[in-house]
Amino acid sequence: MASIGTGYDLSSTTYSPDGRIFQVEYAHKAVENSGTAIALRVKDGVVFAVEKIVVSKMLEPTSNRRIHTVDSHIGMAISGLVADGRQLVNRGRSEATQYRDFYGIPITGKVLAERISNFIQVYTLYGVVRPFGCAVLVGCVDKKGPQLYMVDPSGSCYGYYGCAIGKGTRAAKTELEKLDLANMTAREAVKQAARIIYSVHDDVKDKSFVLELSWVCEETKNLHQFVPDELKAAAEEEAKAAKDREESGGD
Repeated sequence: MASIGTGYDLSSTTYSPDGRIFQVEYAHKAVENSGTAIALRVKDGVVFAVEKIVVSKMLEPTSNRRIHTVDSHIGMAISGLVADGRQLVNRGRSEATQYRDFYGIPITGKVLAERISNFIQVYTLYGVVRPFGCAVLVGCVDKKGPQLYMVDPSGSCYGYYGCAIGKGTRAAKTELEKLDLANMTAREAVKQAARIIYSVHDDVKDKSFVLELSWVCEETKNLHQFVPDELKAAAEEEAKAAKDREESGGD
């Protein structure tokens, strides 16, 4: 009975006999069924890339974004339930504002990621609420240099050099591990991020998608911004060409 969650998945406050909390596992599943999001921490900054599935041809491409600016120097990428992710973005903005007002300096990436993880973890403790069905990537450039963190639906927080969340996680991680991130520039990382998103996208199972790209690096004066249209277009063109070569070679 414990292996399938029967009787033990009605509340996030109930453990199964083998120590599992099924409501949190279901929240992880919501992330696994969502579009892929990746982030690369390189020598001069952090680059975000998200596969935003287009659910309708009538959808405005810039609406319902998966990448948000939390503070001037911090970006956040979402995978999972978008509405849940927006609440975490708002929480992050509130934490960043309060920190700046109280201490007079910008919040660091580590402090923000830990505060968001604490907020998420609280929602796994009470039966009257449900866990957040999303995971987030938090990246910035602060006094310690480029920083990248991932917070999952259980409230766990991890620091990364390169990280992927969403349905294409396994394939994306394989590609990330091949990169020399320590010696890569943010401009180079933009092209690699676009290539990875295109390579993990399943054209058969999934609908068309919009690629979202943002970065915070020396080129942006350590401010989180969306990648310029010219660079994004060039990165997408190279990514499509690489995918075509891969598919033709596989045939």
